[in-house]
Amino acid sequence: MIDSSAFQGKKAKYFTLGCKLNFSETSTFAKMLQQLGVVTVERGEQADICLINTCSVTDVADHKCRQAIHRLVRENPGALVVVTGCYAQLSAEAVSNIEGVDLVLGSDEKARLVQYLSEVFVDHESCQHHTPHHLIFRQKTKDIRSFAPSCSRGNRTRYFLKVQDGCDYFCTYCTIPYARGFSRNPTIASLVEQAREAAAEGGKEIVLTGVNIGDFGKTTGERFIDLVKALDEVEGIQRYRISSLEPDLLSDELIAYCAQSRAFMPHFHIPLQSGSDTVLRLMHRHYDRQLFADKISRVKTLMPDAFIGVDVMVGCRGETPDCFDETFDFLNALDVTQLHVFPYSERPGTQALKIDYVVSEKDKKERSKRLLTLSEQKTEAFYARHIGQQVEVLFEKAARGKAMHGFTRNYIRVELSPAEARQELDNQLVTVTLGGFNHDKTALRIEGWKK
Repeated sequence: MIDSSAFQGKKAKYFTLGCKLNFSETSTFAKMLQQLGVVTVERGEQADICLINTCSVTDVADHKCRQAIHRLVRENPGALVVVTGCYAQLSAEAVSNIEGVDLVLGSDEKARLVQYLSEVFVDHESCQHHTPHHLIFRQKTKDIRSFAPSCSRGNRTRYFLKVQDGCDYFCTYCTIPYARGFSRNPTIASLVEQAREAAAEGGKEIVLTGVNIGDFGKTTGERFIDLVKALDEVEGIQRYRISSLEPDLLSDELIAYCAQSRAFMPHFHIPLQSGSDTVLRLMHRHYDRQLFADKISRVKTLMPDAFIGVDVMVGCRGETPDCFDETFDFLNALDVTQLHVFPYSERPGTQALKIDYVVSEKDKKERSKRLLTLSEQKTEAFYARHIGQQVEVLFEKAARGKAMHGFTRNYIRVELSPAEARQELDNQLVTVTLGGFNHDKTALRIEGWKK
């Protein structure tokens, strides 16, 4: 039984690093605490509870996590500090040794966050100093079995629905299976119910999140395509987006269904990692470049205006200059919209460390720069093709005095200047005519907009 009195009137600050799945889980944590009487801090206020949800995809991410923890401890003296997420799972001992950290939660303990907070907070209140570190950690992948449901929007407009967790792929460069555990999922029925609840709260768009969501069904014997079909029937939800889908799990059946779907948007995020078959084999990826190209072609044949984002890793072990050139030429020829470029980072315990060829940091930066320039060119060309079109935009809440943004069905970012923005447009679908680029070419303006 949770003692809610320990939480009444307390203030919390939340900080999230990493992927959409982390943001989804953080907003769910916040919702759970709000139901117990905890309020989110305003700017300049000190918190009684700080929750940091961490990422560990690269050593840069690890460094950012440590910086965030130190900063929140420093800015909120006396607060109960909780660290969770992938970095907490993989480096629990190091995190627990950071001065000011009270509670470290591994991946299998997130579902019991409030119970632990209740116990620790009562203990914390009875002391004049920080309580001893409460290290709750599941080191072995096989022990990470639970699934913590999450469907929340936090301070955003769109909802994020967690449909899957964990990964069975064990790519040679990746630690996520060790941080998140094996692939697991809830039932379709439970996810449909969460979508209905989001609709009842006024939600219009839901993003499906997970670690490897195309692998949905390992726990329940169901299929991802059947989940998509069931969610498409939920009244009130007008838009769904699939956050990331492995190319070998992007079936032709799913592509065809999305092309004629009521609510699934022509928007895909498909990890490539490398356009060199040599490197893909070293990574132990589950496809080759021909399969990837075939999937892109299939999407574009059925949805010519689809937005396609692609993850690319630069400078991994084994990526010779010739291999990188293959990747660049392959991506240059593909009809994709945006590249999410990130440099390879050495991760302890991964099989990639056994690969001899090492790329220098200088070469990683140069290669990243080339691909980022290519990405900008592709995105700008995609946006430019849509100038003058009449489209439907879902606007999102803007901070006071800031520009307001929204997205078209195919994920073109649309901007209203602070002078044009109106609070009542938040979470509203509005038909507009797309104008030219904004000042930094990250969005399109609206033609003929009147306040």
